Amino acid sequence: MDPVSSNTPAPNLSTLIGLFYPEAGEFGQVEKVHPADMPDVYQKLLAHEHHMTVTVESHYGELVDVQVLESMHVANYYSRKILLTKQSDRSVVQFGIVRLNFDYLAGEVQQEIVGEGTPLGRILIDRDVLRRVELSELWKISVGLDLAELFNVASGTEVWGRTGWIHCNGEPAIELLEVVSPTE
Repeated sequence: MDPVSSNTPAPNLSTLIGLFYPEAGEFGQVEKVHPADMPDVYQKLLAHEHHMTVTVESHYGELVDVQVLESMHVANYYSRKILLTKQSDRSVVQFGIVRLNFDYLAGEVQQEIVGEGTPLGRILIDRDVLRRVELSELWKISVGLDLAELFNVASGTEVWGRTGWIHCNGEPAIELLEVVSPTE
């Protein structure tokens, strides 16, 4: 699978990181990679066009909850920095930054998202929003201080992530940066 085979330009990684990290180094250092450059478990977790909520729940064999760390709502754009955690022990399985264009989402879907109590993927699935997940790019990340603290690892630890889009009702409505926690 070639992650750069879409018609939609890739989300701007620096812009997404910059929403919540004035100093990009707090997030970490990033390097674009090809799926073949990734360990198998991370290829399975990231190199696909499915919702990450479903993917991490399947991988860990249990449901996940969302923890919104920060959010902002400017004009029709809502952005948030989140963690997905396992329900059983609250361990972190994913970090994410999303930016949603509310022009493409119904009012009741917007309200549930802004309520910040349910993972985004689960809302879109449960609300039966016509959607398509589009993988744009894959990333190797050497974590900075903030990401290291969130994942409970040493600064400089290597993790893997992806950027992409969720098209809602045919429109590129949601920009994604999704980073999975280090796994065995």
